[in-house]
Amino acid sequence: MKTVRRILIGILLLIGGFAVFLVGSVLVDMVLGANRLAAVTNTTIPASGGGPDVRAYVAVPPGEGPFPAVIMIHEFYGLNQSIVGKAQGLAEEGYVVVAPDTFRGSTTSWIPRAIFQVITTPVERVNQDLDSVFTWLASQPNVNPKRIAIMGFCYGGRTSLLYSLHNPNLAATVVFYGLPVTDAEALRQLPGPLLGIFGGADQSIPLEQVRAFETALQQAGVPHEITIYDGQPHAFVTDMESIRAGGVQGQAWAQLLSFLERSLRGDSPYYQPSAADLPVKAGFDWHYYWMLVYEHAFGSASHAH
Repeated sequence: MKTVRRILIGILLLIGGFAVFLVGSVLVDMVLGANRLAAVTNTTIPASGGGPDVRAYVAVPPGEGPFPAVIMIHEFYGLNQSIVGKAQGLAEEGYVVVAPDTFRGSTTSWIPRAIFQVITTPVERVNQDLDSVFTWLASQPNVNPKRIAIMGFCYGGRTSLLYSLHNPNLAATVVFYGLPVTDAEALRQLPGPLLGIFGGADQSIPLEQVRAFETALQQAGVPHEITIYDGQPHAFVTDMESIRAGGVQGQAWAQLLSFLERSLRGDSPYYQPSAADLPVKAGFDWHYYWMLVYEHAFGSASHAH
């Protein structure tokens, strides 16, 4: 009996020690990374509501415009150089791109803190900040306010989808391997066409869930393209250097450009906005984020970072 007790105490001490290590590591990363955002932002966007101003990286194509525009949302790590590079790459194609910081000053490469950032950032707060971004972007003289799309990667893909269900004035939505919404009634609120890109080997988003997302979009009558890239892990589109090298990353980027060309250019949007803004239960999917940690730390996506 004493042996069993000692084993249980040992296990509890190990768990407690690991928990202390995780909390401590997050606090240390906060201190060490206090100034990281300064290196990846060049604009402060004024708040349109009661929240704080939003820091962002803005990339602008040459010329006077007005240009179509894209709001690009980062992964759960936060705004970083990979997103800045992709924003610059998309601006070279003729889009004004705004990559906002949705974690209000926090960015990291440490997975425990990345999860902490998501846990402590309510969807309502993110939508409030993105309202400020959208209002500012639509007011810029070099931007066509009727041709603004939103896109994102991983956490940013999910965030983009939820914001599109909140803002009826967006022209299109792009989801790169973000956790989907599979409620057809909720998806009827989408104010434009949707592009969804997923990896066939992504263990954090089962293929059954992607198929359910596609079925729900069909039932909702939303124009969409859902593509599963066979054998690709979560976060398989990494940076512009890899995209320009071609291969699957180049294919996915070319699909993005084709979709944006059809959705944001031309005489008028081919899908009219809805006035609805029904509440969507975002929740926090613990299984998804647990698998996300596994994908980034140990799985096939770990090579991307």
